[in-house]
Amino acid sequence: MDEVITAADASSNSRSVTSPPSLLPSNLPLLSALLAFALAQFLKLFTTWFKEKRWDSRRLLGSGGMPSSHSATVTALAMAIALQDGTGGSAFAIAVVLASVVMYDATGVRLHAGRQAELLNQIVCEFPPEHPLSNARPLRDSLGHTPLQVAAGATLGCIVAYLMKNSN
Repeated sequence: MDEVITAADASSNSRSVTSPPSLLPSNLPLLSALLAFALAQFLKLFTTWFKEKRWDSRRLLGSGGMPSSHSATVTALAMAIALQDGTGGSAFAIAVVLASVVMYDATGVRLHAGRQAELLNQIVCEFPPEHPLSNARPLRDSLGHTPLQVAAGATLGCIVAYLMKNSN
């Protein structure tokens, strides 16, 4: 008995062919977030040099500074989800809430904790040498971000997600 293949059958068979796996995942939100984070951390080298006229390779892994890599990451994630799936889904809602919490925390608690660490370091420096805390290791004072650093990170995240979406 001869089988008749319809156009619908032929197109469904051609769709089932899988392409070879790629080395990078094709998840736009994930790739956008990771790229935005890496780019923000890399840019901190140059913003530190511009501000302090010195190269500081520790800025590649450190927190704080211009632009906020945390803000760039969560904003790129939210923007990529919006561009890929729209703004009506649960994934976008979760990403926006996450971004809001991260950026609020960066300019609130973490910024003030960094300022307190800076003051404590100054106080410890004024202790006489015989004081038990005079040799204490300084506290990290570059923890949080100014609103401008957060806004710069958020802008960078949006740009990265937009460019990633339009490069496909």
